[in-house]
Amino acid sequence: MPTLTLIEHNGTVHQVTGEIGQSVMQAAMFASVPGIQGDCGGACSCATCHAYVDDQWQVRMPEAESTEADMLEYAVGRRATSRLTCQLVMSEALDGLVLHLPESQY
Repeated sequence: MPTLTLIEHNGTVHQVTGEIGQSVMQAAMFASVPGIQGDCGGACSCATCHAYVDDQWQVRMPEAESTEADMLEYAVGRRATSRLTCQLVMSEALDGLVLHLPESQY
């Protein structure tokens, strides 16, 4: 199973294992990682699962689809590396992914 690292704004590191096909948001929420709200349940309609892709991973990430890109406009603290974790699907290609969480989703 692929693993990922989520780093809270305060530097706390969480190692999470997810199932292939599961969203990164689901894996993080099942592991009780603070900082990802997922208010819409993964429907790409709230931007409360926003995270920053680590610079080392940015070149390996697929482009955000138009729905995600539009929703990212509403993400608090949006950056060029911002993604919605509900739209990132766990796969072997994402094994080792590192994400940084914003200070707040609101």
